[in-house]
Amino acid sequence: MKTDTIFYTLLQNLPSVLFELLEQPPALALHYEFSSVEIKELARRIDGLFLPKPEYSKDPIYFVEIQYQRDDDLYWRLITEAFLYLNQYRPQQSWQAVVIWAKRSIDPGIPLAYQNSLAAGQIRVVYLDELTDQSSSIGFGIIRLVVATENEAIQEAKNLMKQIQKADAANRRHLLELVERMLIYKFSSYTRQELEAMFGLTEWRQTRFYQEVKEEVQQETELATKLKTVPRLLNEGLSVEQIARVLELDIEIVRQTIEEQGKKES
Repeated sequence: MKTDTIFYTLLQNLPSVLFELLEQPPALALHYEFSSVEIKELARRIDGLFLPKPEYSKDPIYFVEIQYQRDDDLYWRLITEAFLYLNQYRPQQSWQAVVIWAKRSIDPGIPLAYQNSLAAGQIRVVYLDELTDQSSSIGFGIIRLVVATENEAIQEAKNLMKQIQKADAANRRHLLELVERMLIYKFSSYTRQELEAMFGLTEWRQTRFYQEVKEEVQQETELATKLKTVPRLLNEGLSVEQIARVLELDIEIVRQTIEEQGKKES
């Protein structure tokens, strides 16, 4: 999972994080719906959009962009998307563009054409590697986990798990799922058993994410078992179409398996 995708997942599930980053009251998240929208002119979506709920119509719209690698066109693209959105949907609110960089060194700098917008506070820039906030919130803890080195992340994750254990039962499973997503990304070379042992993840077997991964693993195992039988069925005289029908596989997958087997034998 890409890091920016993880971060959008975090904003979707814990929108208060955005307002913590902007040094505003986290409770402002209750005023908003986080969503993505289609821009017809560009045939693409804005992934990070905070739209005020109807009862908070005086609050600004936030366009959020997250970047973990250098992108010289980001500011041009983001502002273009913002104005196209405004033209297409004609909202009655003011707006701000928020750019979250993993670190300052990958920020190419705001173009001169948008310097006035920066001075007016319409563009806000956040560098995750420079965060000094010592907030004990779980949202900020997850941010620190994402940007931490592996050694730092281990301790950060353990601290997060302690905090989550204190949450009420309804939120605990939801928060646990968020953290396990981060851990699987951060420690991709570790097995799930190793992660369970390292962080005491005894409850994650109950989460939806764990069940989804478990199902994926089972499907992959089932597919691998079927593919192993392809050469044997071919030797028995079955055609590609017959093998695909018997094993309930796509014909192209069967053909590819046979081709790969032929290359190994040649």
